[in-house]
Amino acid sequence: MISHLYLNPILANCNFDKSPTLPIVLFEIFIVAGVAAAFIILRKVTDKLPLRFLIMSSGVMMFELFTAPMWNNFRMGQWAYVYHDVSWILTIGWAALILGVVLFVDKLLPDWKHWKRFAVYIGILTVAVIVLETIVVNIGLRSYSPEVVKAISGIWVAGVPLEILYYVPVFMALIISFYKYWSFIIDDIPLVPVKRRKWVRSFFLAFLAIFLFEVMIEPMVNNQNFPTWSYIFHDISITQTGMWILIVGFAAAVVGRFFINYPTPQRYAIAVILTSAIAFPIEAWLMNNGYRVYGHSAVETWIGYKTPLFNTPVEIAFGIPIYMALIIAFIRYWETAIDNKF
Repeated sequence: MISHLYLNPILANCNFDKSPTLPIVLFEIFIVAGVAAAFIILRKVTDKLPLRFLIMSSGVMMFELFTAPMWNNFRMGQWAYVYHDVSWILTIGWAALILGVVLFVDKLLPDWKHWKRFAVYIGILTVAVIVLETIVVNIGLRSYSPEVVKAISGIWVAGVPLEILYYVPVFMALIISFYKYWSFIIDDIPLVPVKRRKWVRSFFLAFLAIFLFEVMIEPMVNNQNFPTWSYIFHDISITQTGMWILIVGFAAAVVGRFFINYPTPQRYAIAVILTSAIAFPIEAWLMNNGYRVYGHSAVETWIGYKTPLFNTPVEIAFGIPIYMALIIAFIRYWETAIDNKF
């Protein structure tokens, strides 16, 4: 039987229990103290620490905003929230933990290839996050939306679903790739210019990032009414996934053709804006015609404003750029690492 712990009321207009409990306040103090300690320690390991922390925190915050309907963070106190139940305290906590692991692994294993160190990051962080997730669930801070509870296998260990073994590596892969992509710029690493993009490899990376992310957010939004043959895993349709891959590929071609000499941040911004400008009308059409159906937990967090022309919740207009920002950073990081033989 599923405990009532995982069946918290749906968030509606920010109307959820924010009253803090002693264990949760102590945990928040622990996080803030841990972040402060991380700054003291990590400034001896690396330079430009505030900028690195800002980049990592930005990646974590984007992920948390996008996946907010899947998780509930209750009873943290009015001071802890920035949007619905998304907490800045959890954001800086995750950012400090991830950044610390990445910097120390890079320091200890500088001669290892990027992909080997990446595997070490994921391994260490998966263990650490599972321990922390178990704590926050059992002190009543964290719970899961009914859609997540329905979608998972039903196997729980210490109050945490078995699927955390999938969610955490995907979360970490996206966030670390986002940070590592921007670290090329922070560290001013000389990169080998590539005249011709390897499109087969880029297609594979795009498929990997989009497919893994779509599987993770499957409880949040369902793909319905696509051709039966197009479903490759649960409700993940190769038709919808293929559209996003084509959009990302089109943007890459445009940036490579017309903006190749622009600085990296500008090329990245152009790619995110272009992909979002194309994907948003498509997502709006799919939603309005019953192909993309968002779950009740997502719908209940929407503030009720819709975009003109497309008649789509404003949250979708903000969510798509976040989605594209994480996907594009993942693809570009691995393309750059492979091209430069890191």
